[in-house]
Amino acid sequence: MRVTKRTNIAVRILMFCAVNSGRLVTKSEIAEACNSSENHLAQVINKLGQAGFVYTQRGRNGGIRLARGPEQIVIGDVFRQFESEVPLAECFADTDNTCPLVDACRLRIAIGDAAEAFYAHLDDITLDALVCDNAPLRAIMGGFECASA
Repeated sequence: MRVTKRTNIAVRILMFCAVNSGRLVTKSEIAEACNSSENHLAQVINKLGQAGFVYTQRGRNGGIRLARGPEQIVIGDVFRQFESEVPLAECFADTDNTCPLVDACRLRIAIGDAAEAFYAHLDDITLDALVCDNAPLRAIMGGFECASA
């Protein structure tokens, strides 16, 4: 399974917001720390906001912050939000599916089961678990407060 660039950026944004809790962060700060373009970030931030993961504030003093505590953000939910639009294989696509084996293929079931196991594992991981007590991450992204500290 390959994680899309948008999902990867989404988790980076959330981690940056978590390690810089207590203030609004800007796209330019995130872009610099996470090696991503502000254009890509804008699209992902919009979707994170619509999904209720981040709060966005427009304007000169604007920025983003987590909409809830990092201990309440489940990484499996983030992945589902961004990965659900991307079919794992051609046979999972609603359109453009030309595979002649769809009705007889057991691999589709196995891939579906594997994907569910993947998401189930990520359901046990919170954003807090990724950032709390992570000194190397703090060195890259700035200081932070842990909810569990």
